[in-house]
Amino acid sequence: MVRSREVWAVTASYFCYGYVAWIFFSWFYRYLAKVRGLNLKASAVYSMLPFLAMLVCCLLGGAINDRLTKWRGPRVGRCVWAACAMAVAGIFIAFGSQVQGARMASVVLAGGAGALYLAQSSFWSVTADIAGTSAGSVSGFMNMGGQIGGALTGTLTPWIGERYGWTASFEVAAVLCLLGAVSWLLVNPLHTLAQVRSESPQVVVT
Repeated sequence: MVRSREVWAVTASYFCYGYVAWIFFSWFYRYLAKVRGLNLKASAVYSMLPFLAMLVCCLLGGAINDRLTKWRGPRVGRCVWAACAMAVAGIFIAFGSQVQGARMASVVLAGGAGALYLAQSSFWSVTADIAGTSAGSVSGFMNMGGQIGGALTGTLTPWIGERYGWTASFEVAAVLCLLGAVSWLLVNPLHTLAQVRSESPQVVVT
C-alpha cells in the first residue's frame, strides 16, 4: 500500500479536502458572527447554507461520478471530475473571502463547500477501484489523511485569522483545494495494488 503512488496521491488530496471541509464544520458560524458581523439569527440561518450545499452536491457528485465513469472510464469519471470539482471549490472560496457583503459572501462560500463535496464520492470509489480486497486498509489510510487535515484546521485556521486576517485563512483553504485537485491528476484508478505488488522486485531465498 505505501509503495502505491495512487494511495499517497489520494491521501494527500483527502488531507486538503478534510482541512477545507472542517473550516465549515468548526469555524464558519463564528466567522459570520465575529468577522462578518451578522447577528445571532442571521448567522444561524446563513451558516446552514454550506451544509445544505454539501447535502445536495454529495448526492449529485456521486451520480455524475457514476455516469461519467460509465461513459468515459474511471480516469475521467473519478479523477478528472474530482480535480475539476476541487479546483472550482478553491475558486469559490477565494472569491467568497473577498466579497464585501456578508450575506453574499455566505452564499459564495457555501458554493465552495458544495463544489468540494462534488468530489466526495470519488475518494471512496477510487479506493475501492485500486485496492481490491484491501479496500478497508486503503480507505482507512486515506481517511487518516482527511482527519489530520481536519485536526490541523482547528488550530491553524484561527491562528492565521488572528495573525494575517480571515481572508488569508480562506485563501490558504483555496490553495489547498487547488493542491488537492493537482493530486487527483496523479491518480490512475486502473493501477491497482495487485499491479504494484507484481512490479515490486522479488527476493529469492536459496
